[in-house]
Amino acid sequence: MAEANGSRFGADVYARRLARAAELTAGAGLDALVVGTGPDLRYLTGAVADTFERLTALVIPASGRPWVVTARLELASLRESAIGELGLTVRDWVDGQDPYALALDGLGPAPRLAVSDALPALHVIPLAARAGTEPTLATAVLRELRMIKDQAEIDALRAAGAAIDRVHASMGRWLRPGRTEAEVAADIDAAIRAEGHHEAEFIIVGSGPNGADPHHEHSDRLILPEDIVVIDIGGPIGPGYNSDSTRTYCFGEPPAEIAHAYAALQRAQAAAVAAVRPGVSAESIDAAAREVLAEAGLAEQFIHRTGHGIGLSVHEEPYIVAGNDIELRAGMAFSVEPGVYFPGRWGARIEDIVVVTDDGVEPLNTRPHELVVLGD
Repeated sequence: MAEANGSRFGADVYARRLARAAELTAGAGLDALVVGTGPDLRYLTGAVADTFERLTALVIPASGRPWVVTARLELASLRESAIGELGLTVRDWVDGQDPYALALDGLGPAPRLAVSDALPALHVIPLAARAGTEPTLATAVLRELRMIKDQAEIDALRAAGAAIDRVHASMGRWLRPGRTEAEVAADIDAAIRAEGHHEAEFIIVGSGPNGADPHHEHSDRLILPEDIVVIDIGGPIGPGYNSDSTRTYCFGEPPAEIAHAYAALQRAQAAAVAAVRPGVSAESIDAAAREVLAEAGLAEQFIHRTGHGIGLSVHEEPYIVAGNDIELRAGMAFSVEPGVYFPGRWGARIEDIVVVTDDGVEPLNTRPHELVVLGD
C-alpha cells in the first residue's frame, strides 16, 4: 500500500469526481453508491484508509452531498484526505452502534444501492439486510469514472513511467551471472524506492526457464551466463499512480533462434502500440500483436492478454484482450505487453504504458525495446 500520508490532488479534483459520480449514480437509476476503502475511495477523496472489520465507507447519494461513515478510532486515517476540504459530513461511530444505519440514514426506505467491488461481504451482507434491498455492483459507474484519466492523472502516470525507466536504465549495476534472482530483486526494490516510489508493488526477475512463467516473481536460482532474463517492475508514486514496465535482458549476443523470436516480439509490440487511437476497440490492439506473432509461427507462445489498464490500481480497466469490444477514448491508459514463452527454456516480454490521445497514442515508457545485452 502507498504511504499512509501519501500526496494527493487538490480538493477541486475530488469535487469534480464526486459530482460526476453522483450524476452517473442518478443516471443508473440508483439511490446511492456505497464506496468502501481501497482505490475507489482514494480516487474519489484521496483517502488511503483501511476498513478492517469496522465499516469505513463513502456514501454518494443520487442527489445531495455525500457523507462518510467511519469508526471513531479510524478518524485519523482520513486526516490526510480531501474529505475535510470538501466539506463532507463524517458520521463517526463507536463499538456497539450500528454503522449500517448511519450509512443509510437519509436515503429513504428500501434504497437502491450499488457497492464498490472492494467492499467486503463482511459489510455488504449487513448493509443489504439493513436496507431491505439487494445491492448491485458499482462496477459500471466506477469504471466509467476511473477509466478515463484526467490531465493530473496522466501527469502522474508520466512521472511514474519516467521513474521506472530510470531503474531499467541502471539494470546493469545489479543484473549479472552468479547472483540469485532474489539478490537482484532486493537491489531493484531499493532503486525503485530511491526513484520516488512509495514501494515496489511487484518485482519479477525471471531468469532462464523462470522467464517462461509470466507471473514468476523471484527465487534463489543463480543467474547463468546463457540466461535470458525478464524484468517486470513497478509500483505507486506521487498520488498513488503506478508504473509498470518490462524489458528483457541477456549476457552477450543471443543464439539465432532466440534473436529471431525476439525480433518478432519487438515487431508485435510496435504494431500494437501503433494501432492505438480513439475509436478502435480494445480487442483490435490485442489482435495487432497476435497477428505479427502468428505470422512468425509464435502464436502458441503468446499465452496472455496484450494489456491492462493502469492507474491507482496496477490492473484495472480497460483490458486489452480478445472479446473486449470497448471503444478506446482519449485519456485511457493501459499496458501493451506481448510476450513469448518457451516452457522449461526461456521467455521474453516487452511492456510499455501508453495513453490514448486525441489523435493517437503517447507511450509513457521510452527505454529501447531491443533485447538488452549486458556486459560481463
